[in-house]
Amino acid sequence: MNIQVFSEDYKEIADSNILSKIEARPLRGMVYDRDGRILVNNAPVFDIMMTLNQMELGPADTTELANLFDITVEDIRNTIADARARGFYSAPYLFVKQLKKEDFAKIQDYLPRFKGLSVEPRTIREYPHQSLANVLGYVKQVTKEFLDSDTTEYYKQRDLIGRSGIERYYEQELRGKRGVYYVLKNARREVKGKFKDGAYDELPESGSDLVSSIDLELQQYAEQLMQNKRGAIVAIEPSTGEILTMLSAPSYDPNLLTGEGRKVSKNYSTLLKNKGNPLFNRAMQSRYPPGSTFKTVMSLIGMQEGVLDTTYTRFVCGGERVKCHAHPSPLSIAGSLQHSCNPWYYKAIRKIILQDKKVDAQEDLHYGLSHWKEKVQEFGLGRRLGIDLPFEKGGLVPGPDFYTRAYGGRPWKISNIYSISIGQGEVLAMPIQLANLAATIANRGWYYTPHIIKDVGGKGPKEIYKEKNRVSIDRSYFDYTARAMAGVKTAPLAMMNDIPIAGKTGTAQNPHGKDHSIFMAFAPVHDPKIAIAVYVENAGFGGTWAAPIASLVMEKYLKGQVDRDWLEQYVLNAEILVDEEE
Repeated sequence: MNIQVFSEDYKEIADSNILSKIEARPLRGMVYDRDGRILVNNAPVFDIMMTLNQMELGPADTTELANLFDITVEDIRNTIADARARGFYSAPYLFVKQLKKEDFAKIQDYLPRFKGLSVEPRTIREYPHQSLANVLGYVKQVTKEFLDSDTTEYYKQRDLIGRSGIERYYEQELRGKRGVYYVLKNARREVKGKFKDGAYDELPESGSDLVSSIDLELQQYAEQLMQNKRGAIVAIEPSTGEILTMLSAPSYDPNLLTGEGRKVSKNYSTLLKNKGNPLFNRAMQSRYPPGSTFKTVMSLIGMQEGVLDTTYTRFVCGGERVKCHAHPSPLSIAGSLQHSCNPWYYKAIRKIILQDKKVDAQEDLHYGLSHWKEKVQEFGLGRRLGIDLPFEKGGLVPGPDFYTRAYGGRPWKISNIYSISIGQGEVLAMPIQLANLAATIANRGWYYTPHIIKDVGGKGPKEIYKEKNRVSIDRSYFDYTARAMAGVKTAPLAMMNDIPIAGKTGTAQNPHGKDHSIFMAFAPVHDPKIAIAVYVENAGFGGTWAAPIASLVMEKYLKGQVDRDWLEQYVLNAEILVDEEE
């Protein structure tokens, strides 16, 4: 309170005894999907406050109060003791938190019987569709430790703050601006009215509404396809970088973490202990080997460097160093992608890293691998993309320093790193990065940084998401790669009769069990509207599970419906959970 601001009104203040400043919390901004459907809104709740120096509780009153709120007499005594210990005698102290409107309706007529109790309306977050838990995130009340270290001076006790997902990343935009109003109270602290008819009041400003790029209908369909499976799906609109769907399976109902109290704490503990790890966003935090999807990057770099030629380069598949499946031989670059030949890329990496030199000199090897790493990172691999969600990981693209450390300073040879040519070994990527790789090929060499929010308070996306990122590889080589992917032979279940798609399968080795199934694609080939990456953990070959899931999601988005019921049932009836109870 600042008496000097209102010095002309000393007499009025003196007559009224007390001028109180009351802060008003703003409504948190809402979140919508790309078609205007609400993803996150604000639900009203009611905190019951108590003021000790106004309370008159006898034994019978205490028992009645306990029955009214379905708590124990001991709970009431403990709350009163806590208020006294904290010095809350004349100021309101939280008695019962966050009653939902239906529960408040049952008790509101009884409250006037109990002196010293008051009601403070507020809001909590509500998720009407039970989808997108890992994307939307959740909010919690600020802790004392946070308030002690907070330098913004914005937050107060019992304020909400985003702890994960969109709620955390866009906290400043969502939280709004706090308001304030002044009231006059008498000696018994009864409100007598507004000071100066509210002339000095400041209304709270609601937080900015966010329009996400998520297609809710597509998201729900993708979540349905991933039931009884572990993994992730990310779909992007190539022309904008807008994320159409992002899911991590298994997931959870975001309403489980709404509000405060024992129930929410228990829900969080249960989710934390779940072996399926539903709180972990596999779409942007799981670092998987990209498997054979990485062959697209290898071939593009090789063509740009001039060591792989679309006309003359042919390699025979003799099963050198690694097993392969039956396919024609020798193969061109396009054939190597379509048939996903591993020995082909064991031969290609020597040309790419050593620039076709026959020697394996350390100097040439270090330079070649360093140059290769720079080219790979242009695709958004081996680093954080910068999407608008917290806790994104960056994958791994190894360079000379990595292997020098790994070998303890001893010399290493190209024969020690062959596996990176097929997306195994030390190369790691997240599903979001592979979806972005598909978008980059779809765009023939450029991408916008993938993002979830397309509009912040009517001002469009953040500026960083309007900037094109270009890969220094000729468009003609991307055209060649896209045509090759359109003839993929390893994913027959992904093909649609009426929509041409370009895809690449992958099978990621898993030292802990069965391999992971991967598919990366975009469609239509010559006018791409959607790019997608699907990972299904412990599901084996990429064409068996990840490819049909990706194909169904693309069909749903492009046609608004799915005509291949037989394929849909094949995916929906699958249960791919390995040796772990949920």
